[in-house]
Amino acid sequence: MTAMGKLNVKNGTPVGSAHLCRSCNWAQIMTGYRESDLMVICTNTSPNVVVPFTMLDCTEFSDKHRPNWEQMEKLAIEIQPVRISTKTAGFSTEAPSRPVRVAAEDDEQPEAARLR
Repeated sequence: MTAMGKLNVKNGTPVGSAHLCRSCNWAQIMTGYRESDLMVICTNTSPNVVVPFTMLDCTEFSDKHRPNWEQMEKLAIEIQPVRISTKTAGFSTEAPSRPVRVAAEDDEQPEAARLR
């Protein structure tokens, strides 16, 4: 008895039968009472073409559930720019720093200043 390993098939037949044309803007779909009663016409071609099989992929696919540019502009919220004050409340700008002269041990300073 031999053990069977996993078999990978590239570019094999896809599983499922979801018709890509059902969610396309260019499709005219007519369905009957039975599952086999389905007629799909692609209106993006000239002349229009009847699609005789379940479509998996299409170069001219246009998702009908996705809004177009005009619909997105209608839905967009217009945001006005907000004026930001130069001063932020509770904060102040720092004064420019100046170099501090550090006295060397050779400099003559009073004894009390050296002990600090």
